[in-house]
Parts: sequence; structure tokens; C-alpha cells
Amino acid sequence: MAVLWLLLAGLPSFLVGVFAWVLIQHFLTTEIPSTLKHPVKLWFIHGMLLYVVTLGNILEKLRICAMPRFLQFLEGLMPINKDPNVLVTDLHFGTIPVRLLKPKKASSQPRRGIIFYHGGGAMIGSLDRYQSLCSLLASETDSVVLMVGYRKLPGYHHPVLINDCQNASIYFLKNLASFGVDPSRVVLCGESIGGWAVAIVTQALTCIPSLPQIKAQILICPLVNFINFQLPSHQQNKNVPLLTRDFMFMCMCKYLVIDPSWKDAILTGSAIPLDKWKKYRKWLSYDNIPRRFWSQDPQPEILGPFNEAAYLETKHTWNAELSPLLADDKTIAQLPETFLVSCEHDILRDDALLYKKRLEDQGVPVSWYHVEDGFHGCLLLFDKKCFSFPCSMKLINAVISYIKSI
Repeated sequence: MAVLWLLLAGLPSFLVGVFAWVLIQHFLTTEIPSTLKHPVKLWFIHGMLLYVVTLGNILEKLRICAMPRFLQFLEGLMPINKDPNVLVTDLHFGTIPVRLLKPKKASSQPRRGIIFYHGGGAMIGSLDRYQSLCSLLASETDSVVLMVGYRKLPGYHHPVLINDCQNASIYFLKNLASFGVDPSRVVLCGESIGGWAVAIVTQALTCIPSLPQIKAQILICPLVNFINFQLPSHQQNKNVPLLTRDFMFMCMCKYLVIDPSWKDAILTGSAIPLDKWKKYRKWLSYDNIPRRFWSQDPQPEILGPFNEAAYLETKHTWNAELSPLLADDKTIAQLPETFLVSCEHDILRDDALLYKKRLEDQGVPVSWYHVEDGFHGCLLLFDKKCFSFPCSMKLINAVISYIKSI
């Protein structure tokens, strides 16, 4: 009993100590660009995120709880913002949990369908967290929205996320009539890793002619390559909230089961064989990024000394099912019209720009919206009242406007 009381008494001191340590680290490493609005607000939000991630890592090292589960537990405590004008139905397509949202107001004809994949690095994010966003999409565009609750870390790794998204989408596409959806107006939409899933699933669906064709794909701040981490946005925004290079790399290694000890080799390009770089440089190089996005003094895009062991650890990232930017020209040319969203202060900004050029080179109609004061993750803050940002509504309004034009 005495030991228990000792632990309980020491817990507040431990939590305060961790908070102080995180605060110091946060102050020393986090970069808030001067053009970002409400910098103090963003600094606070990011500091709290780092704090809970640090606590999760401590719990994981103590073998009490996996860090992703700790984050998911805290996320589950947050309230859900519900729209009284939107009907919400929880379903399962096989073992995959999905959530169907549609306006309560009756429609005399089939509605547009939106299949939505949420973000969160395969670690956080959920149907609950993205419900308010998808409710807004459903009501503002008069659409039926299908949210896919794919399985995540720590229990599930690649390719479970993609398989869940693809299988749920195929089931939905086969049964559009029962959901009141017009088969000629189906849109795939996703944010962050959800945008990555949209790119891969849309490419896969082009090979299934028996299904209704996807009308458009919407990729919001997507990741489309796991190979080149020397792009300008990686140099400029590596310490910018809410997605820093360290957090992105941690999610990537956990999801793809890559030993994090290879971090330096991956980031410096030492894991890239020269022959593969020569073959794919035309798609991966920052030569494809408009010069206005380059740094004033850009670092040269030079590969580090080749490390074969690092390549063997990461060679699966050269598959188009992981890096959709590398899909062959024939597959790219068959893709539907595309809406790409990028944020200026996002480490993944240049992935969207590379994919934009890749699609345009193959004649795919592309619309692009760039949020000059945006940062990764701002999308979800649109309804957080005192923690919202102007860029959040700019982004959402651009997506809504595009969907309504379809």
C-alpha cells in the first residue's frame, strides 16, 4: 500500500517534469513561419501534441501501452460535433467499419457519392474525429458520404490500410443504387495518408472496368512517394507543425515496419540505388517543383554514399502500390480528373506538386488549390472555435466548391 501511495504522490511530479522537458525541446526545435496567422495558437497545439506523444512513448518503453493506442484512447475522449441535418449510419462492410452520412432532406434523384479516407499517419484519426468534416461535405454538397474506418497501428501494418479502403470502396461501388448514389458522380477524397490511399485505390480501380468509373479524385495534402526526402518542402518545413519530419518518419517506420536506425540513410538518399534514381528521377526530382517554391539557397539534391543494407530494408517503397507517383504512364493516363490541395507550410507540399506535374504530363485534367497560409492538419481545426485558423475554412470551401462543380 505504501508503494502505491508513493507512486500516486510521484505521478504529478513526473507529469510536470515531462511537460517541462517537452516544452524546452519544443521551444528549441519547432519553427513557426512568420507568414502563419495565429502563431502562438499553433505553437500551443503542437506543444500539447508533442506532450501526449512523449507520454505515449514512455508508456510504450515501459511496456504498459503501445504509443498509438494511448493516442487513440485520448482521441476517443474528445466530443463529436453532430449536425442535426445529417443522417449518420454506422455499418460494416465485412469486417471494415464504415459510416454513411447523407442529408436528412429527401432527394428526388440519386445523389453524388463521396468516398472519404481520413488522415492521421495510420496511427491516429478516426470516423469520430472526421465526422464533422464529412457532415459538412454531405450537407453543403448534397452528397452521400461514405467514411472508411480502416484498421491502423499498432496492430495493423501495410497493406491493411490500403486493402480496407479498396475493399470498402469496391463494395460501395457495387451497391450504389441501394445507397441512393448516382453511379456517374462518385468522388474519392482523402487527406494526408488518406490522400495517399486515394491515389493508390484510384489507380487500382482503373483496372476493374466492371465497376462504375470514378468521376474525380480529391487529394488533400497527400503523400505520394516514400523515396525522395530532399524536396524543398522537406528542407523548409521539417520542423513546422503539425507534421514535423520526426513525427512523419516515426509513422512511416511503424507502418511500413522499417527499422528507424536507417533514418539518416533514408533521409540523405543513401538507400537509393543510382540506377533506380536515373530511371525515376524524371518524376521524383525537385526539378519538377516550380522554382518559386525553392529555397533562396536550395541544398543540392545529392544522394549519399549508397548503402545496400538500407536499400534492402526499404526497397518495397519503390513499388507503385506504396509510391503512386511511380505508376506507369498507361495507369496514370487512365486516371479521372483530379483536385489537388497543397499547403505552403507543409512538409508534404511538394508531393502534391510532383503528382500534379505527373498527371498533367499524361493529359489528366488537374485543378490545384494552394493555401498560402496553410499547414499540415489545418483541415481538422475548422470547427475548433478558439483553436481554428482562417486557412482551415479556405481549404474546406475550395473542396466544397470543386465537388459542387462536378
